[in-house]
Amino acid sequence: MPLLAEPYPAFSTLYYDGRCPLCAHEMRWLARYKSADLQLADIHSVINLSDEEREAMLRRLHLQTESGEWLLGVDANVKAWSYTPIGFLWKPLRWKWFAPLVDRLYARWADRRYRCSYTCQLKES
Repeated sequence: MPLLAEPYPAFSTLYYDGRCPLCAHEMRWLARYKSADLQLADIHSVINLSDEEREAMLRRLHLQTESGEWLLGVDANVKAWSYTPIGFLWKPLRWKWFAPLVDRLYARWADRRYRCSYTCQLKES
């Protein structure tokens, strides 16, 4: 994981791809409802990342908690929405019998989104 925000701040930070229209749209909704305990950071505005760290963060949603713990993918999304009054709506995504399916679907979607957003663009250039 990237070594961001040390010592750890008093809030969690969700890192997202601000160039992804779907991601940016969700972040606008999240920003509208979140508490001050969650900060949103566009990965493209984070300057102290290596190329490998930036790529990893663009491939999956990342959230660093106030204690320094890193959550990825669906776990990061569910945690981020827990900072809103409607966070309970995302909790079923982590139910023991449902989480493996949700994780597989998210991984397939995230891989495809990354390929279409970044490797397809490189081929067109």
